[in-house]
Amino acid sequence: MQETYKTRVRSLGREGPWRRERQPTPVVSPGEPHGQRSLVGCSPWGRRESDTTEATWRAGVDLQCRVSFSCTASDVPEGAENFGVSGSSGVKIFMVYDPARVTEPTGRAYWPLDASVEVVISVDAASKALNDLKVKISYFGQPARGALGHSVLYLTGADISLDADTGRTGNVKRSQADKERWRWGPEGYGAVLLVNCDRDSLRSVGTDLTDTQLASRDDLQDMSPVVLTCDAPDALFESYKLVLNVPPSDSKRMRVFCARGGNSLLDYEQVLGPQHLSYAVARQPGERKIGLYVEGLSFPDANFLGLVSLSVSLVDTKTLPEVPLFTDTVAFRVAPWIMTPNTQPPLELYVCSVLDSHGPNAQFLSDMSDLALKASCKLMICPRVENRNDRWIQDEMEFGYTEAPHKAFPVVFDSPRNRGLKDFPYKRILGPDFGYVTRESQSTAVSGLDSFGNLDVSPPVVVEGKEYPLGRILIGSCLPRSGGRRMAKVVRDFLGAQRVQAPLEVYSDWLSVGHVDEFLTFVPTSDQKGFRLLLASPSACLKLFQKKKEEGYGEAAQFDGLEHQVKRSINEMLADRRLRNDNLYAQRCIDWNREVLKRELGLTEHDIVDIPQLFSLKDAYAEAFFPDMVNMVVLGRHLGIPKPFGPLINGRCCLEEEVRSLLEPLGLHCTFIDDYYAYHKLLGEIHCGSNVRRKPFPFKWWHVVP
Repeated sequence: MQETYKTRVRSLGREGPWRRERQPTPVVSPGEPHGQRSLVGCSPWGRRESDTTEATWRAGVDLQCRVSFSCTASDVPEGAENFGVSGSSGVKIFMVYDPARVTEPTGRAYWPLDASVEVVISVDAASKALNDLKVKISYFGQPARGALGHSVLYLTGADISLDADTGRTGNVKRSQADKERWRWGPEGYGAVLLVNCDRDSLRSVGTDLTDTQLASRDDLQDMSPVVLTCDAPDALFESYKLVLNVPPSDSKRMRVFCARGGNSLLDYEQVLGPQHLSYAVARQPGERKIGLYVEGLSFPDANFLGLVSLSVSLVDTKTLPEVPLFTDTVAFRVAPWIMTPNTQPPLELYVCSVLDSHGPNAQFLSDMSDLALKASCKLMICPRVENRNDRWIQDEMEFGYTEAPHKAFPVVFDSPRNRGLKDFPYKRILGPDFGYVTRESQSTAVSGLDSFGNLDVSPPVVVEGKEYPLGRILIGSCLPRSGGRRMAKVVRDFLGAQRVQAPLEVYSDWLSVGHVDEFLTFVPTSDQKGFRLLLASPSACLKLFQKKKEEGYGEAAQFDGLEHQVKRSINEMLADRRLRNDNLYAQRCIDWNREVLKRELGLTEHDIVDIPQLFSLKDAYAEAFFPDMVNMVVLGRHLGIPKPFGPLINGRCCLEEEVRSLLEPLGLHCTFIDDYYAYHKLLGEIHCGSNVRRKPFPFKWWHVVP
């Protein structure tokens, strides 16, 4: 009578590239006849031990579970020298051996019992019933005699996996990429999470990310779908269970909803998230696919790199403690918040209706309405009841967006400034498919540099071969090691943590208000470069005035046509030593920035246009002497420029004429708008008093290589 011998089963894990369609998990099920091995096998993709054991994590392209049958003296019947292997339909058998020690048998020969010979098996499909697959090893002595004994391994195939949109196509597909890792670049892979920071339901009090119950089915579109495949005989789950897990550090960064059954909002249950680290999946009989929806709860920041993960484990419930037999993990990167430069097409122009000692700003609003109409841009007027007479809407907020392969939506970044407009972004901008984010400084007082007029972003640039396809964020600051004013660290940290628009600090602390928009802006052009950097230029202004003096127009006066304003002739301004010294200082400050911007944005002198402008110093800080023309609003090719009220020569403002001659050859249209009393006299201009939501980049941020 032939005997059946025990077999030692050993998992070898992954050692090679992924299959495009991974195969089900081979599982050795309990309940075989006495004397036959009873084990549950490894995941087809192994169980990760640590990032340092990478060599033990790969499997051949066609191998899903590597099982080695090793024999000891007690395992093998006496006299056995060779063995043969056979398996039922659906089981693939491979031999792994050292050709330096073992010669592959031919014909009816068998494999030698050698420690270097391993049997590798894989299962093609999920089993229909327990133990419906088997592998038999027969032991032989002399070839002429029959088998001396057998080892039999009964198997149950189970298809267990987590799948997300790791291919970044907008659809969930089984991927040949490594789901546990996230890779940047056009050849990269890895799933993306949106921060669910909009408010899809009017019943919600805050942003949707604060909801532990689904408030609207539209909210599902802001989440990343994940498919849990659990195809196996129902009887298997009498002894084993599926458990979803998130690491403790990730639980406050993400939330997972499980879709069970109908279309009611109650059918979507939160199963993971803050204070919920694991969830035993309630698999129904016959259920092969379970839908999950994952949302991000916070953008990347100083203490959060933006990476989170979700895992499913097959757990043996017969043991105490319960043992996870394998784990499949999907990594996600939380989508960043992205700024849009002036080169992106405008969608909405925001301005405020205000009232002061000079009356309402009705004419300014009318002029801005005309400009928006020319640019085919929607005008949004914030009424006084909502702005509480705070006109500086650029300083209060910055429009950006966030994007995943399946969806993008705008997100307003609310500054820590918190003046009259402090509630406007949250109460009026936040809504369906319009997100909200803010950062508040808890340790330091808010300064003027914390306003978002002190925040800009360049168009896409290439710097010494390094590409910045989404541009670089510009932050106004003090000189290095000077101890001056800087934007709040909490805001700087947030911007840097997004990783896709590498922030650059420039020098703005020389200005009284201290904002970058007081001396620079970008405009779109139709040439190969695609844009120009405009810099305020005292030297260009003084040269222009000197030229007009030499042409005989020295008595033409600045501020001509303005009531209640002292007029200054060109001769007087050129003879004013203090004014000239103030502007020599201002020019040195701008020149320092010029060199930084050329170096850090890869610009040449040809890429820069000098806009004539004068400044005057008050308490060692500079203010615009006349309306600051670089502080303009850019709506595509249409520019809304502060009217400078420069000297009139032949009935035309020489400053306006100079700016037109510089910008109109670039295909730009200049509209000069009077903001003198409503904005300039309050130390701001058109850009400070407006805000523009722009079209997102067509370039996908996950293609960036930081």
